[in-house]
Amino acid sequence: MIEIRKVSTKRELKQFVQFYYDLYRDSKEAVPYLFSDEMATLRRDKNPSFECCEADYFLALQDNRVVGRVAAIINRRANEQWHVNQVRFGWFDFIDNLEVSTALLNAVEQWGRERGMTEMAGPLGFIDTDREGMLIEGFDELSTMYVNYNYAYYPQHIQRIGGFQKDNDYIEFKVKVPEDDNYKFHKIAQMVKQRYGLRVHKFTRKELLSGGYGREVFHLLNATYKDLYGFSVLSQSQIDKLVNDYIKIADLNLVTAIMDGDRMIGFGITFPSFSRALQNTRDGRMFPFGWWHVLKILKWHRTDTVDLLLIGVLPEYRTKGAVALIFDDLIHQFQRYGFKWADAMPQMERNEAVLSQWQYLDSRQHRRHRCFRKTL
Repeated sequence: MIEIRKVSTKRELKQFVQFYYDLYRDSKEAVPYLFSDEMATLRRDKNPSFECCEADYFLALQDNRVVGRVAAIINRRANEQWHVNQVRFGWFDFIDNLEVSTALLNAVEQWGRERGMTEMAGPLGFIDTDREGMLIEGFDELSTMYVNYNYAYYPQHIQRIGGFQKDNDYIEFKVKVPEDDNYKFHKIAQMVKQRYGLRVHKFTRKELLSGGYGREVFHLLNATYKDLYGFSVLSQSQIDKLVNDYIKIADLNLVTAIMDGDRMIGFGITFPSFSRALQNTRDGRMFPFGWWHVLKILKWHRTDTVDLLLIGVLPEYRTKGAVALIFDDLIHQFQRYGFKWADAMPQMERNEAVLSQWQYLDSRQHRRHRCFRKTL
């Protein structure tokens, strides 16, 4: 008998977060997410996304043991933007038991219906910078802290439950960092500089934090991501949290801006990969010894892989080769730090302009995530 219990206490929320670590403890590919980050994202008093979202979390229990979890989320700002009445499901994890996965999704469906929703989609988070999609290809590839990892039986359950259809696919690439300047982006970048007068700018910490450029990066993200699947415009409080979470700790050599005069028209944010470091933590906790593994990556880049986290260019500059300027500068930084591989974050399969850029580098598609939708 499967019991579905709504999370109503801090202790139950910790159980909700802890279940992922228990389920994937023996996986060589899964990457533990930071426990403190997960708790902060799910708490109403910590996550500014609750200014436009409402959510509840559900645990599946069997013989008083947690065997699954799911979040039910309504992003009203996104629903207004996309003219839908949609409930999202996220943080969807379960043992290989169809009764468990079905009961969890039924709980989200009922919760959404009670609030007037007419469709359900996921896996999705509160906003676009949260993890999205269910892994359907690349189960044997090392994951990252920025994407969902799940066992191969997950999409099989979705198919067996029925009623769901593909809504969107995200494709990810693993890219070999060139060893010299003999790559096409370098040649294009030189031409773009001469023809359009665009230039690379490397920020100082003061410019980003007190000079307003940190906020400007995410205002630019709003402009460049506004037409992407499920995106909802970031508010100022959400932007401030992203600046604090990413910009404040970033190695600024790995952050690149493209300027047209004094106007920022594109940006790239990359981080050294924390995947192996997080696998060496105790369930994503920084103490007692997890901080040391993370510090080695953050300060001394003890990894051969860099994560291409966020890249955006204003639409009117994409055909002018601004992306080539971003990659050319970042590749030189990667070479300097000794990175051998770059892990590109999810890109929509329909975004041919973005996907076509990988033809200029030695790359392979290594993961695919899918969002599903069901009419209620």
